[in-house]
Amino acid sequence: MTRVSLDAIRSCLEGVIPATVATCSADGVPNATYVSQMQYLDARHVALSFQFFNKTRENILANPQVTVLVIDPVTAATYRLELLYLRTETEGALFQSLKAKLAGIASHTGMSGVFKLQGADVYRVLLVERVPGPELERPAPARNLLNALRNSGARLAECGELCTLFDQALAALVSEFGIQHALLLMADEGARCLYTVGSRGYPATGVGSEIAYGNGVIGVAAQYRCAIRISHMTMEYCYGRAGRAAALAQDLTLQAEIPFPGLPEPHSQLAVPILAAGRLLGVLCVESPEDLRFSYDDEDALLTLAALLGLAIHRLQQEEDHAPAARAAALPAPAAAGPTLELRHYALNHSIFIDGDYLIKGVPGAILWKLLRQHRESGRDEFSNRELRMAGDLGLPEVADNLEARLILLQRRLDERCPYMAIEKTGRGQFRLKMMCSLNLVEAET
Repeated sequence: MTRVSLDAIRSCLEGVIPATVATCSADGVPNATYVSQMQYLDARHVALSFQFFNKTRENILANPQVTVLVIDPVTAATYRLELLYLRTETEGALFQSLKAKLAGIASHTGMSGVFKLQGADVYRVLLVERVPGPELERPAPARNLLNALRNSGARLAECGELCTLFDQALAALVSEFGIQHALLLMADEGARCLYTVGSRGYPATGVGSEIAYGNGVIGVAAQYRCAIRISHMTMEYCYGRAGRAAALAQDLTLQAEIPFPGLPEPHSQLAVPILAAGRLLGVLCVESPEDLRFSYDDEDALLTLAALLGLAIHRLQQEEDHAPAARAAALPAPAAAGPTLELRHYALNHSIFIDGDYLIKGVPGAILWKLLRQHRESGRDEFSNRELRMAGDLGLPEVADNLEARLILLQRRLDERCPYMAIEKTGRGQFRLKMMCSLNLVEAET
């Protein structure tokens, strides 16, 4: 038999064909069974799903030597692995990643009420060898992921503004990686949720929609700062259901909820965290109506793309923070053309409604309310990120915050929902409030 590297057989570890696990008791009695999920960790380690307290569990605790047979679902090649049991993890990133994959497999096989992950058993890989036998030729990959990553990185490097960076990252997923459904969300660490700043491939952009940490693949990826990938449809990790359940659990008003743009029944999902300088900045998520659309290689590529995106976001945020303050000259408020609209503000969560229609809430809502009041009082229409960051009434955290991302969110919600108001960039860290209507500002009772 021919020795091979563990990296070379990652396609065997997608859960398409269950692995066969052979163990031996302390008194030498062998036992063989199937395991639902086997996950690649690194070049020398794998994890197996621990679901039941059975003979296999008893054996590995008494004798940690394990032999596993896996089959490549594309070529039908068979490989034998010799493993050594190390430990069991019952929480954390590995556990959550394996739990999500197992949920997809359980749903796909009709075992949703049966499969329940007890733990992730971690093994050291001692040997991998190919078992002699007939096998099919592996087809050429549909896309060169390294080239796609190179081209995407070049596009991100050219971006000088955060809004352009967001758009280019999503565009690269479509044109370079051939992914038709993608979302980009930024993190609100104080509220422990993520808000959508851009998407591709959906009837509505969903800009401003939110996902709480821990909900769906996006929320789990954020909470544990790890990639979460599912290859089969499972309602447990569907975004729309997860987001609505979270809103109901927190007793939020669903009329003030922006619908999440995810596919109603995604068969493949992959969410990767966007990190920089030890902080979670956001999550990049892709999905597909096809089973098994995303592989280990796709996961690696998108993790790398997210790392490049995180560095670019961090760089642009630092540049915004050092931009000069806008001039605060007091001018008489000009008479605005266009209709007169009622803008109602609820101080409890800074929700904004325009003529009864929900626009936005949270920090972006507080920002808009502040700008409009200043405009009404002094006629001022030019502002800077720096002064907003220093304003104590906006509720921004003392640590660095995604202020520019919140302004982009506000700008895009106005573009979609209110054509009579706009936020226009006038320079680095500076912007203008453009009014094409008259407003009746109402501070609503909470």
